[in-house]
Amino acid sequence: MLPSFAAETKATLPLFVIEEDRFEKWQSGQSDLTQNWVEANGFKGKLGQSLVIPDKTGKPAGALAGYGTQASRARGRYALAAAATNLPEGQYRIEDGLTGAALETECLGWLLEQYRFDRYKDQSAMKARLVAPKDVDASRLEILAQSECLTRDLINTPACDMGPPDLEQAARALAKSFKARISVITGDELLTHNFPMIHTVGRAADRAPRLIDMRWGKSGPTLTLVGKGVCFDTGGLNLKPGASMGLMKKDMGGAANVLGLARMIMALGLPLQLRVLIPSVENSVSGNAFRPQDILMSRKGLSVEINNTDAEGRLVLADALALADEETPDLIVSMATLTGAARVAVGPDLAPYFCDDPAVVSSLDQAGATASDPLWRLPFHTPYESMIEPGIADLDNAPKGGFAGSITAALFLRRFVTNTSRYVHFDIYGWHPSAAPGRPKGGAMQGARALLEALPKVLDL
Repeated sequence: MLPSFAAETKATLPLFVIEEDRFEKWQSGQSDLTQNWVEANGFKGKLGQSLVIPDKTGKPAGALAGYGTQASRARGRYALAAAATNLPEGQYRIEDGLTGAALETECLGWLLEQYRFDRYKDQSAMKARLVAPKDVDASRLEILAQSECLTRDLINTPACDMGPPDLEQAARALAKSFKARISVITGDELLTHNFPMIHTVGRAADRAPRLIDMRWGKSGPTLTLVGKGVCFDTGGLNLKPGASMGLMKKDMGGAANVLGLARMIMALGLPLQLRVLIPSVENSVSGNAFRPQDILMSRKGLSVEINNTDAEGRLVLADALALADEETPDLIVSMATLTGAARVAVGPDLAPYFCDDPAVVSSLDQAGATASDPLWRLPFHTPYESMIEPGIADLDNAPKGGFAGSITAALFLRRFVTNTSRYVHFDIYGWHPSAAPGRPKGGAMQGARALLEALPKVLDL
């Protein structure tokens, strides 16, 4: 079931959100019956605590949700969701304790807490439902939550059911829902249409590589989203060890994120022209797999020396970025689960991004905080350009030395965006390694809501 708000009924209970620091003041203003009940149940307003309060007859009269302290809330996101998941079955209306931006954020967190990945096993639904407060844009919040759940579902689905043909079908279903136009170039046709690196990376798999191209909107500024769609990555002939291969179903997380973002843009009806490009492949091993020391020609005309077949994501993105750049849109954004170096640098919770445009950077940083979608800017450090130049080809896909891996990958991609003045690259993780309120273990949307929040300023919508 898609996350949604509940309808108001006579059975809806008022919910009081209580900060730990103001609990005693709140408690002192209650009746003896309520004070005794709260004290007997040990409710103190701590983060994640919840309690239903009875009336004189013993029937539920309201509920409390612990909101913790500012310090405890700073250690995570969606504090209200921590309490909501512990409330008994029923419908609740926030009566007091949240306003403004905090109210919107916590309502979104409650909706995201409803997510269940139930494709292969029945999962118990969240029991507590929230009635939308009058002061929030309920429709927008539902669109954000439902779009994020699309991203999560795509990433969580294993490669047996989410190969390149399945990712194509997901894109086609999304296009159909919003009357977008879509075309797909598959298999050897990639060579005919000059996408040699997408073809080379995916040719060893029994499911053909492809380039998915979706367009929506007829007027307004132009935005092109490019998402890495490597549906499974064995590492190729530079085979990954088992421990490193275990999560590679999520290597299409960039594609899943741009599809989720595209859904938000289309469902909200933003006045822009959207294009989504997804190079979708499996990096497999067979007799025709590409090899270390091969030199590949790209759509851009740049030659690339292969020094590690496990650095394949930047290869397929490069051909797609070159295509995007040919139209010189107002903004190009690429999203990819690209490097382990980015995880070492900032961990799984932050979405690192690269951008040289000061206005775009300022808008993104503000939007990340507003949208509760934390970002961290890393540099396109031009002095490292020499590290991606091998000498016998224009570019090296896997520079030796182990230094600045996320930066050198971003610099590699930037070589394929030469005509478009504004380019942003996200090197995301796309996965929650452990469960947190509103964010279950598994596939994750990162950076997309921040981008959505920033677009009105960036594109002057």
